[in-house]
Amino acid sequence: MSVVANTGILGQYDTTSTKSTTKSKATMDQDAYLKLLVAQLEHQDPLNPMDDKDMTSQLSQFSSLEQLTNINTGIKSLVSSQSSSNMLNAVSFIGKGVKANGYNLSKSGDTTSTVYYSLGESVSNMQVNIYASDGTLVRTDALGPSQAGEFQYNWDGKDTNGTKLADGTYGVAIVAEDTSGAPVLVQSKISGEVSGLLTQNGTTMLQLKDGRTIELSSVTEIVAPSTSTTTTTQ
Repeated sequence: MSVVANTGILGQYDTTSTKSTTKSKATMDQDAYLKLLVAQLEHQDPLNPMDDKDMTSQLSQFSSLEQLTNINTGIKSLVSSQSSSNMLNAVSFIGKGVKANGYNLSKSGDTTSTVYYSLGESVSNMQVNIYASDGTLVRTDALGPSQAGEFQYNWDGKDTNGTKLADGTYGVAIVAEDTSGAPVLVQSKISGEVSGLLTQNGTTMLQLKDGRTIELSSVTEIVAPSTSTTTTTQ
């Protein structure tokens, strides 16, 4: 007696658990390869046994597979060890202030985080743009011309109209032009106090006290925790 599946009824039920038990391996591991080779030897034709060259070739393939498996295992172990080492090294950052390459700042009450930037050459015009989390431009500060050097910018937490904005994380972009009007790259650095550690997709991240996260590799300097409520500074 044949049984015909009623697809209309089956469609009403979740078949995920059934599918998960019938998945086949996409690649052959060492154990499967060895079993296949043994089965091939057991069921070969006695009157026409496997040629020595074929046997040697298959054993060579098995040896290559074993070496690749060992290399893959070693790489995974090395990555895991490196990740653990990074986490242990990053523990020393907790409670300390850091500077790191980045493009955001935080606001909490009357306190805002400081943004640092450097100019490798003189510029004829420069401005700082502050963006809300949805990408809306909320504040533009014209800084005018500047000589080369190290500077910092302290936002007062207000929009262009002088209205205090809500607490949270905001984006910051510093744009400048040289004396010929050509754009100049300005690398900004953010600051904050480290309160914890976490790992995201294998990358060690520092959790800042204000909720922001930065990559450990982006840290450029350890500094005293610094926040400000003053206006633009150059």
